[in-house]
Amino acid sequence: MKITGAVVAGSVFGSLTSLANAVSSPYGPIGARAAAGAGTVVSLLLDAGWSWAALAVVVGWAVATPARGALAGAAALTAATVSYYVMDAYVWDAGTDMVVWLVVGVPLGLVLGAVGALVRRPGLTGLFAALVVPVGAAVQMVVIPPGEGLIDARLATTAAGIVWAAAALSAAWALGRIWRRRRAAAAA
Repeated sequence: MKITGAVVAGSVFGSLTSLANAVSSPYGPIGARAAAGAGTVVSLLLDAGWSWAALAVVVGWAVATPARGALAGAAALTAATVSYYVMDAYVWDAGTDMVVWLVVGVPLGLVLGAVGALVRRPGLTGLFAALVVPVGAAVQMVVIPPGEGLIDARLATTAAGIVWAAAALSAAWALGRIWRRRRAAAAA
């Protein structure tokens, strides 16, 4: 993946997040006419800090080197932020905090993109890099659970269950990968 791919991925992610929010809210012009159920779950999954962090880590992993990963992570979060607020302006006619989130997203994108590139490394470096997103998701589930105050708590519970399961599977994959590499090295 090149930086262009990171920009495209970020643009799609940001637009889908905004649309999921619009579909899930009964207060917007789209959500007032749509059944929220699955849209609310998708909104709770996409419009969470850990999922935006995961975007930067994944594009960093896809470009392979820490320097390019940092650029890709920053580019993806920048594109996601801009497309999110452009879509929000279109579907909600909403105000914007875009500059604030760009100021936050660019440096975090640099760090998270570089972390994503480190996932490929063997040993503890690769393990710790691979655990950044699942641990971050778990921490967010404890500190800021999804959908607090939703009338239908089942939707928030479903989203939280998906996040916990994905975090556990991701952590198990990371631990299994290092275990397999150490076992292969010991057998060689």
